[in-house]
Amino acid sequence: MKKIKNSCCFFIFVFLNVYTSTLFAQQTKMIEILNANTLEFDENLGVDAKRLIGEVKFKHENAIMFCDSAYYYSNNKLDAFGNVHIIEGDSVHLYGDFLKYDGNTKTAEVIDNVRMNDKQMKLTTKRVFYDLNSGVAFYDQKGKIVNDKNTLTSNLGYYYSKEKNLFFKNNVILVNPDYTIKSDTLKYNTLSEISYFFGPTTITGKEEKIFCKNGWYNSKKDISRFSKEAVLENKNQQIKGDSLFYDKGNSYGKATGNVTITDTTEKIILKGELSEMFQDLDYSYITKNALLIQYDKTDTLFLTADTLKATYDSTYFAEKNKFYLNQKLNKKSEKKLKDKKEINSQPEKKTETVKFSNDTLAEKHRMILAYRRVKFFRKDLQGKCDSLAYVSNDSLMKMFNKPVLWSDENQLTAKFIKIKISDGKVYKLQMTENSFIISKEDSLRFNQIKGKNMIGLFSENELYKIDVFGNGESVYFAKDDQDGSFIGVNKAVCTNISISIKEKKVDKITMKNSPDAVMYPIKELPPQELILKDFIWRGAERPAKKADLISTR
Repeated sequence: MKKIKNSCCFFIFVFLNVYTSTLFAQQTKMIEILNANTLEFDENLGVDAKRLIGEVKFKHENAIMFCDSAYYYSNNKLDAFGNVHIIEGDSVHLYGDFLKYDGNTKTAEVIDNVRMNDKQMKLTTKRVFYDLNSGVAFYDQKGKIVNDKNTLTSNLGYYYSKEKNLFFKNNVILVNPDYTIKSDTLKYNTLSEISYFFGPTTITGKEEKIFCKNGWYNSKKDISRFSKEAVLENKNQQIKGDSLFYDKGNSYGKATGNVTITDTTEKIILKGELSEMFQDLDYSYITKNALLIQYDKTDTLFLTADTLKATYDSTYFAEKNKFYLNQKLNKKSEKKLKDKKEINSQPEKKTETVKFSNDTLAEKHRMILAYRRVKFFRKDLQGKCDSLAYVSNDSLMKMFNKPVLWSDENQLTAKFIKIKISDGKVYKLQMTENSFIISKEDSLRFNQIKGKNMIGLFSENELYKIDVFGNGESVYFAKDDQDGSFIGVNKAVCTNISISIKEKKVDKITMKNSPDAVMYPIKELPPQELILKDFIWRGAERPAKKADLISTR
């Protein structure tokens, strides 16, 4: 029984071996020799090795191979020399000086002076491996790929001919007439013309420079997205964010996550979590923990709001709209003249088309607008309001909806406040309607000056004079010069009042136009008489340091 069993196993083994060999032969087609001027047998190369010389031509499935000479082996492999040319289908052409081809796996290795072409691109390198089954070409020595507009070089690359995808690694450089890309890793599709970046990548254009560690660029649609430490720089501006998106055709950009916009011309830094830019509208905004930083030699302004917007003043937009309206009217006039050209046989009148620019129109005046829960901090000046506008041409900061300012010991409030700031220095403030100045003596006593409108003047960022115009009232606590104790309280009513401030405190009050003033003993007046109408102390809202802008929101 044992002998019969062993014989049976041997029979099964032989059967499987024959079956596998037959199946392999059915699946693998042999290389065909189509032409050679001379055919020789060389026993030194192995059994059934053939040497072919002169105008050699092979065929293997849908691939045709040409060369000057070749060795063809019985194991369905060949070595080809001189003017090697492989044609696969009707699109891929592969050239080189030497070819090793395996007909069993349909893989080719081409060496020296390698060129690979299809309808979209041309590859040159020193050595390439090409799998005819998958249509994947690979090179591990420096290669160069050229298509319609782009030239790309890298140390390592893959080309997926069926999908038209190219994958590059190590020292990747793509040169386009409009930009240059340097990357660690890049994937590119020749049909869609979309580039994908992986690893540190720099894109240098004619007017801007971009850095990122991940992203993509669609050169057909001119849209792009950059992420991971993304930075965009131009002559006057730098934009950072976790993700940057830009649609050049629609002049639209978007930045998200840890956004920082630095304007070196205006010396302004904007920060937030979301920003959008509409170039055609000359408008952009930043929101979600929005922060503005304006820096200069003397001091730095920090301002927070729910939303910060950058745009241009209404004069600029009016001029711009007027300009484009005139351009449209000119084009209509040109068309009418063209239609009437044959009538009267008069030459067509030409109208000059002028490009919209700063030179042709009124100067653009940049505006920064802050909306909702606005707070700002400087060492010498702090403020709060619901909305604020800053116009660059006149360096005016305008505060709306319950504005309040703090300068040294003084709290200033009004319905509307304007502050003149230039070169980092505060020069003047204008308070309109229900103006109020308050300074705190202690928990029960407040010096107060009230009027319809007020103008404050600054010297070296310190408030030194305030003029009150209309409906002037004041409550002022007088102190003994020797021990600083209270000696009385002065209540006055006067149309106009002038206040002199020295060493950050009220030094002198001058009443104008029929003043009515009375000095009362300190304990004579009841508490309600020591407070003017509409008095509100807002000291708890004052940001004492930069960190308070965020912590108290």
